[in-house]
Amino acid sequence: MKTLRTAKGLITTFGAIATLCVAVPALAAPSGLIPLPAEMKLARGHFQVGSHTVVCVTNPSSQGTADYLTGLVKALRGIDLTVGACGASTITLDLDPTAPVEAAEGYSLTVTTKGVIIRSRTEAGLFYGAVTLGQLLSPDDRFGQPVNLEALSIKDYPQYAWRGLMLDSARHFLPVADVKTMIDQMAQHKLNSLHLHLSDDQGWRIEIKRYPNLTRIGAWRTPPSNGGPGVPTEPYGGFYTQNDIRDLVAYAAARHITIVPEIDMPGHAQAAVASYPDIGIRDLKNGGDQPNVSTDWGVNPYLFNTDETSLVFIRNVLDEIMELFPSTYIHVGGDEAVKNQWEKSPAIQAQIKTLGLKDEHQLQTWFIDQLGAYLNSKGRRLIGWDEILEGGIPQTAAIMSWRGTDGAIKAAQAGHDVVLSPTNPLYFDNQQSRRNDEPAARGWVVPLEDVYKFDALPSVLTADQGKHVMGAQANLWSEYLMSGWYVQHAAFPRTAALAETLWSPKSTRNWNSFLTRLPVQMVRYRQQNIGASDAAFAVDFTPVGGRNAALAAGKAKIALSNQVTSGVIRYTLDGSEPTASSKAYSEPLDLTLGQTIVATAFTRDNLKLAGPDRYDFTAASLLTRTSQELNACGKGALGLRTPLTPDSPAKTPVYNIDIFDSCWIYPDVRRDGVTSVTIDIARLARNYGLANEASKVLTHPRNTPFGELVVYRDTCKGEEEARIPLTNPATTPNVTTLNATLPAVTGDHALCLIFTAPLDGPYYAIDTVRLNQK
Repeated sequence: MKTLRTAKGLITTFGAIATLCVAVPALAAPSGLIPLPAEMKLARGHFQVGSHTVVCVTNPSSQGTADYLTGLVKALRGIDLTVGACGASTITLDLDPTAPVEAAEGYSLTVTTKGVIIRSRTEAGLFYGAVTLGQLLSPDDRFGQPVNLEALSIKDYPQYAWRGLMLDSARHFLPVADVKTMIDQMAQHKLNSLHLHLSDDQGWRIEIKRYPNLTRIGAWRTPPSNGGPGVPTEPYGGFYTQNDIRDLVAYAAARHITIVPEIDMPGHAQAAVASYPDIGIRDLKNGGDQPNVSTDWGVNPYLFNTDETSLVFIRNVLDEIMELFPSTYIHVGGDEAVKNQWEKSPAIQAQIKTLGLKDEHQLQTWFIDQLGAYLNSKGRRLIGWDEILEGGIPQTAAIMSWRGTDGAIKAAQAGHDVVLSPTNPLYFDNQQSRRNDEPAARGWVVPLEDVYKFDALPSVLTADQGKHVMGAQANLWSEYLMSGWYVQHAAFPRTAALAETLWSPKSTRNWNSFLTRLPVQMVRYRQQNIGASDAAFAVDFTPVGGRNAALAAGKAKIALSNQVTSGVIRYTLDGSEPTASSKAYSEPLDLTLGQTIVATAFTRDNLKLAGPDRYDFTAASLLTRTSQELNACGKGALGLRTPLTPDSPAKTPVYNIDIFDSCWIYPDVRRDGVTSVTIDIARLARNYGLANEASKVLTHPRNTPFGELVVYRDTCKGEEEARIPLTNPATTPNVTTLNATLPAVTGDHALCLIFTAPLDGPYYAIDTVRLNQK
């Protein structure tokens, strides 16, 4: 089976849609209200809002929020609100220091037949009330039409102080306009912390005037080659000028978002050491050289030195960072600092002895403590990844826990503030489904439901310890997020789920309620040209009894489903795109070979949830597997959705691979009548740092200079069925097709496919395997 998306972009026009109403404990939620307010009561009557409805403020300092609200409603609904004087039938923004709200970011919102009043003690609370009103004024797809607001009263406030996303501009540079797009969406989700990862082995992304080489050298790398004609020569990279940073900080602050900068230390330092070798480890016979900016993903060995020269450099960098970023917290990384260079350095070992430390882990704690003390002297606080706990908890540090929740628990129990950011489920660079149309991503699947059900407060903490949990954030590491579209696709709608888990009280959160409110939020994404994923709602097709039984019988029942088992699936059998009046799916469909299904999920109010999906039920499709449908050869997994071109900002083909072994398993298939195999392959740049060494133990013998693709029956030690020579990479396109005759066999058999190409060359990947019958 191969699923082909016929349209990814989706909704352009809709018919009339009734407002969705959702019942959750003690609440009736208007459609599309995410995150769910803490308290809400409906009343009788309504207030109509249309073009020229007046927005007014009771305090001139709130003018920015009024302007934001008018822009938001224009973008989401197409209504032109007018900013003017308060009076009858207005939307009033009331900054009131005596407002009865629960927290500094809290607000009340009241709709009566006479108008709307948003009241808060703070500008932040008033802003979040405006965001809620923007959602109330975009309850469906009737863009440009007035809205009848139901009378209601809301009292709302967040559960956590730190509600964030991390953007990684080091691996792939994210231009200012794309960062602003993410800031806009964070504001609409009531998130308030943007963590910018500004340095790593693959790039230094912020101008430091005292050290110009950090951007002259450290911000650029030469893209790795995938071995084809034309070796890349144009440098890849970019950086933010200090004026760019001031612009971003101001833009975020106007939306009540704090930007927290990260300069990663002492590891992930290769770009910095490439720029200024004296801050690295120089007294090594091997490994102390001046490196280039890394083109490899993974954990590289270059560390900052811990001597005074390096510390002076770091303090000077931090001075300029603090001048640009007013945030209380400065993130110093601390993760994945492989200690090999420190272990081999005589100077480092002498320093460990002089300081009376036990080992390199304690040296890292000492190093982090130096940075923490310096930041404290400037009125700032240090935060770092949970590896900084390994040599003892630094005295002044807050902890961001990514390796599960244990680091956060340990730190909170010791009285340190923490932010939860575990890889599962808060690494949003992981793919959202196993669908064939998933773009480049890490190989784990982090579905929408897992994000929604995440609880930022570990249950083992006492009430007092729990007070140290500031909140949580999701991370968008960018090895495989090559442009703004990829970042948006990875972030949304999972960010909507995260927002509700961090803002709404646990007692009001309800997965099924969230699913019924999410479709309107998907409309908002599309209205704003946000590249949100529809994988949660997209339709999958499964032959009941399996593909092999369908091949043997020439017919099968085809089951239709989607990831969240939500919505009404409508389908056609004539190849046309389903509409709201198409037949609704209720049970598996009886099909014979040669038929085609096109299906789309809708809400019960006929709002389209995803683009149409097409399934051609043919012998050819039953005998075809894409890389996403192949299995790993060993005990591991095909761990990455890897792009054809590692630094391309445009959408590019992707391949599911295991970086440690160029080997795939085509699962058991009915071989009766199969005479040959056609395999679409691609060459990728071998820029997976850990794999370059580890893969050498998995060398597969080759018979020709450039290796072969070998096909074995049943297992990788089974009978060899075909050996297809690979041609010279320098003269062969990066995407090509191989063909081979297969021996006639009957019954069900798996195939093992192994590339024997030299490991010092490009990485070969499989796109599609097609078994052909007579």
